[in-house]
Amino acid sequence: MANSYGDIYAGHASKRARTVPEVPADPGLVAEDAATGFCGAVVGFDKSYDGLFVKLEDARGTVRLFAMRKAAFLIDGAPVTLVRPKATAPSGPARSASGSTRVDGVKARVALPSRIWVEGIHDAALVERVWGHDLRVEGVVVEQLEGLDHLGARLAEFRPGPGRKVGVLADHLVEGSKESRMTQALGKYVMVTGHPFIDIWAAVKPASVGIAAWPDVPRGEDWKTGTCARLGWGTPQDGWRRVQGAVTSFRDLDSSLIGAVERLVDFVTEPDD
Repeated sequence: MANSYGDIYAGHASKRARTVPEVPADPGLVAEDAATGFCGAVVGFDKSYDGLFVKLEDARGTVRLFAMRKAAFLIDGAPVTLVRPKATAPSGPARSASGSTRVDGVKARVALPSRIWVEGIHDAALVERVWGHDLRVEGVVVEQLEGLDHLGARLAEFRPGPGRKVGVLADHLVEGSKESRMTQALGKYVMVTGHPFIDIWAAVKPASVGIAAWPDVPRGEDWKTGTCARLGWGTPQDGWRRVQGAVTSFRDLDSSLIGAVERLVDFVTEPDD
């Protein structure tokens, strides 16, 4: 005889764990953050020490980061767990983070005598994050300069010449600035270029880090400290983790920085005339 009462050991239906479906967060998928009501399309991901985050962009172009926790999102009003989509085999040539064709199975070249110098550790980290593959293929080494004040002494020590060129990436390289005056008439084997921002962080697109714009910090106040205070990011170390984690490709960077790095790579790898 069939049991019309079901499984008496299963407990009441209201006490059973609710099954929440997992949905791949494919690009363009529209989801709503259950906690805040923010609704937007999936435009990317960010991985930090706190775990994996999804980037949602709403109809006004605002991009925000949300932790990919269980049942944290709604689709058509129903709770779901967003998961990162499985990688699929590319139909065309694989691209590096800089947009160039990725060269797989090739060992890094022996380092060229020429160098690219950047001002600090954050500059070096962002260049590596986007152009690291290209630089290893070309055999270009990136070194920290620790500020343009050391440029003259470092050039005197390095002694640029044929086959030993130096490309310098400078922050705040605008007409009439101290930085522009310090980088003139350095010879044919030295190229200095850069971006107009006071700090390399600001060369990251605001939308990529989930803000409307980088805040204005008064002259004389440490820019990173002031920025983190105004955005509620904690310490500059906390802020840097956000910035670095938000950069996944050249698309997250301002065009001035992209152009500057590309020119330096071309300069140090081109044969001498």
